Amino acid sequence: MKYRLYVDEVGNPDLNSSADENHRFLCLTGVIFELNYVSEVLSPELESLKVKYFGSHPDDPIILHRKEILYKKPPFAVLSNPETERKFNMELLMKLKQWKYSVITVIIDKREHAEKYSTWRYDPYHYCQEVLIERFRLFLNIKKSKGDVMYESRGGKEDMRLKRSFRNIMESGTHNINSEDLQLHLTSLELKVKSKQSNIAGLQVADLIAHPARRWCFKNFFDRYDLKSTFGDKVIEILEKEKFFRYNGEIRSYGAKKLP
Repeated sequence: MKYRLYVDEVGNPDLNSSADENHRFLCLTGVIFELNYVSEVLSPELESLKVKYFGSHPDDPIILHRKEILYKKPPFAVLSNPETERKFNMELLMKLKQWKYSVITVIIDKREHAEKYSTWRYDPYHYCQEVLIERFRLFLNIKKSKGDVMYESRGGKEDMRLKRSFRNIMESGTHNINSEDLQLHLTSLELKVKSKQSNIAGLQVADLIAHPARRWCFKNFFDRYDLKSTFGDKVIEILEKEKFFRYNGEIRSYGAKKLP
């Protein structure tokens, strides 16, 4: 069996923006699927859901994107009908509960990081990616399996930055795991990066889960939460109950990790 970690980011990786409350946090969320399961279950069922509600066609596939769904932008304008939205949300939640996957989220408070390490300024993105890969390696070790990592493309310069960071981790190791160990568990020194138009099911699930995962981190690590009830809160219930990666029964530090 081979697993893939599909990663989505929420937030700004720029350390210089950490003083701005709106750009203070960077959160990387990885969703782990077994690759045969992706082809046999996840991808067909996700496509069926998109055809049912949005008329997606193989020649012009609709890509699920949380923000566009939330604001009911085309092709999701059909969700302006309250009953259609209710049915879609209910079916999507059912799928997020039924599908077999594990979630790892790493969040960094860039302001705290900058204050704590006034001289040593470790790049926030590289730091988060390193910790995410360490936990993916632990998952693979438990499963006695191998895997690789995929991100959604952010564009030329950002993609190159991601790939350089990943390759550096694989060739030099992390602070806790040497490169030989990582290369025993991960099948490639190169990061896979795919465009949104590639219609990657795992990346779409990661996009849907990333904001709720960050919201869980805000509440549990920073005591930052509001009282409004959102669709994301229902996703959080699913993550907390059964999808966050656990080690010895613990989510904290394994399925969800705060930095620094």
